[in-house]
Amino acid sequence: MSLLIKNVILDGAPADILIKDGRFACLHAAPGAEAENVIDASSMAILPAFYNTHTHAAMTLLRGYADDMPLQSWLNDWIWPYEDKLTPEDIRRGSRLAIEEMKAGGSVFFNDMYFDIDETMDEVQLSGMRACIGVTMMDNHSGVQRLEKEARLREWKDSDRLSLCVAPHAVYTCGAETLELAARLARENGRKLHIHLSETAREVSDCIAQTGMTPVRYLDSIGFLGPDVIAAHCVHVDREEWDILAERGVTVAHCPCSNMKLGSGRFPYEDAIASGVRITLGTDGCSSNNNLDMREEMKTAALLAKVSGDATLLSASQVLEWATRNGAEAFGIDAGVIAEGKLADAILVSLDHPKMKPCHNLVSNWVYSADTSCIKYVICNGKPI
Repeated sequence: MSLLIKNVILDGAPADILIKDGRFACLHAAPGAEAENVIDASSMAILPAFYNTHTHAAMTLLRGYADDMPLQSWLNDWIWPYEDKLTPEDIRRGSRLAIEEMKAGGSVFFNDMYFDIDETMDEVQLSGMRACIGVTMMDNHSGVQRLEKEARLREWKDSDRLSLCVAPHAVYTCGAETLELAARLARENGRKLHIHLSETAREVSDCIAQTGMTPVRYLDSIGFLGPDVIAAHCVHVDREEWDILAERGVTVAHCPCSNMKLGSGRFPYEDAIASGVRITLGTDGCSSNNNLDMREEMKTAALLAKVSGDATLLSASQVLEWATRNGAEAFGIDAGVIAEGKLADAILVSLDHPKMKPCHNLVSNWVYSADTSCIKYVICNGKPI
């Protein structure tokens, strides 16, 4: 398939962009260039699409269900009892709703952690999006369930848009045996590891009480940490731990809206950025956000960083990179930037939208003033979705 995007603003000037076989073939196509499909993008600008590196898609079903309570009570008293009642068809419908919302908001990829994963995977295949679907592991899963998960991870073959990862939930739901099994399965099968890490102060204190170490140090002591790990949240991480994460090549999925809504705390931007660790953005699930809007995550992260009193901390261009290029790179997706040869994942935003006028700086407008209604097209793998 070929796609020609005509008259789009790229780097401040109009351009005709040719896409072939899912990749940017030419960013400045010659006059008269042809393609099977054409988009007239006059008064639009092209930007990288979003990669949501931590979410629970089917939890759209719990949007607004249990608001304004701390994480442990939220999980134990409300979320887990509700989830026990969900059927596979519920998971399918929740995932479908999430995918519709994410596509409308400019996301072309999400990293998921949930259960009944076949339902979510089927919806991804129909959607045109990309996703990495987590095979969730917890101590309360039966031996039979574990064997089934192991077989699934060994037998599954990734496609160009859909992959599996190993997703041990957290240190407070997975003991050493489960964590070590998860790491072994991931590394034997070349898969990512996706885990919640140091999300709350209680998680840290409980881990110290049980192991004598903080969660980051504990995971490092059992050989869990590595460049294949996607660690969600990392709110309560000290300076030394940031150096450990950076040295091990861990990717951090920062979820500012969820962290604030659950009262988990402020992400330590200063130490995280100074460590050089790769930081990405995620929305978390709709029960703790309550949406899947990655543009909102960008603005929230940038503003929350500046609460420290340093208005220069986390610029618009840097947070855009967290939401786009860093997320793609973390999952080995050859995308995240508008460049020849890269996979053609992009969004087209209207420059005629009131929230985009005047346009002194496109990236600043996109991060600080726009919303998802500014999006006109979302392109994944070279196809408008």
